[in-house]
Amino acid sequence: MSARPEARPEPAAPGDRVTGLVRALRAHGFGIGTGETVDAGLALAAVGFEDRERMREALAATLLHGAGQRRVFDRVFDLYFPLVDGREEDTRDAQNARDAHDAREPGAPPSAPDVAALRDRLAAALAAGDDAALNLLAGDAVGALGGFGATPGSDGWSSYRTLSRLRPETLLARVRAMLRDAGAAEPEFADRLTDDEIRRRIEEFRERVRTEARRRVALRQGRDRVARRAVEATPDRVDFLLAGRDQLDELRRTVRPLARRLATRLAARRRRAARGEIDLRRTLRRSLSTGGVPVRPVLRRRRPGRPELVLLCDVSGSVAGFAHFTMLLVQALHDQFSRVRVFAFVNRLDEVTDLVARGRADPAGLGERILAEATLTGWHGQSDYGTALGEFAERYVDVLGPRSVVFVLGDARTNRSDPNLPALKLIADRARRVYWLNPEQPALWFTGDSVAHAYAELVEMRPCRNAAQLAELIGRLLPV
Repeated sequence: MSARPEARPEPAAPGDRVTGLVRALRAHGFGIGTGETVDAGLALAAVGFEDRERMREALAATLLHGAGQRRVFDRVFDLYFPLVDGREEDTRDAQNARDAHDAREPGAPPSAPDVAALRDRLAAALAAGDDAALNLLAGDAVGALGGFGATPGSDGWSSYRTLSRLRPETLLARVRAMLRDAGAAEPEFADRLTDDEIRRRIEEFRERVRTEARRRVALRQGRDRVARRAVEATPDRVDFLLAGRDQLDELRRTVRPLARRLATRLAARRRRAARGEIDLRRTLRRSLSTGGVPVRPVLRRRRPGRPELVLLCDVSGSVAGFAHFTMLLVQALHDQFSRVRVFAFVNRLDEVTDLVARGRADPAGLGERILAEATLTGWHGQSDYGTALGEFAERYVDVLGPRSVVFVLGDARTNRSDPNLPALKLIADRARRVYWLNPEQPALWFTGDSVAHAYAELVEMRPCRNAAQLAELIGRLLPV
């Protein structure tokens, strides 16, 4: 009995793909309204559907609000508007599998993919700079090397599996030699430029392989699901606890633009607050001259003061990136506060306000500078919130007053030590407000050595997992 072929969805109409693209971008935090979606449809109608790159640029021009969103947009676009719809590759893979099966001796194991032939084709395409050949080769490589399971029709496709077997980064010397033989590169002077160009082509091919793997998975699991889960978020939405060094470096580069937007919001809130609330008694008295109609309401004028901000930052382990980014953001916003004091701790607490101020010139080295110049650890290197809070309550509690807003940054994991709840209560009593920003999701606040639930009974604890949430919380929680 022959196996029933798997049902495949029909190609989606361009309008459906546009709305799917917009849904996926919204899931990544892009602020795209109905008007912008309509503009995107009109732009596609104007440029037509024959040139894929013109479609890409038309949609980018109507849907994006900044250059930082472009990388996510390109990857999502490649899912909804791929080079091909996938049936050609699936048909070719299936035919190749049948041909290989027919060519095998009865009982012989399946033949291994010809990696050497793929590498030869890749070297020739890289040397020629042939984009069409590289696109085709990316599909062939994923089909031959990237599938999970014993058959090419498996549900999983892995770019990592493909690239680890193909190893394109090892072809640099061969491609350079091919360019020299073709007279396209000078032997000495242009070697460095040639190598940089070859590396750029190799990285572009690696991205083609990633795109192809995502496309194949999307054909089976659905574009919407893959667009949400398999496309890397913009830097401001990368989870602090999961961000690598490169992502944290990219996130630090967003501090200035993010601070400018946040300062604008805070200044607008302060201007609105300066107008004050309606004085009902005086408004009614003034309305007597207009027949009882309150034409000109009277407001209680008030002079809003800039708050004093105090940061208590855990700089140990994976939460260090969260703390360092917040320090830089607050330093960039220093004009919005009457005073800023920053304290860092692991199991000892020390003031690092001056170090953070100097960190504006070298944001990437802020963490190393704090660890080298501040006294943050005692006889061990594990977090101890109880000791750190106790030191602040004993040595620095006088910096708090009725205008002070305290932000505690950390995951509240005490490594089974005393959480020192009385010290946190003293801080909460002396300050105007205390907010605890926790980079862990709330479901983990009751697990392991976390005492977040106990601290949350004394101060307001908020989850803060990425830069977008941090900016929103600072803009919303600070008093005016």
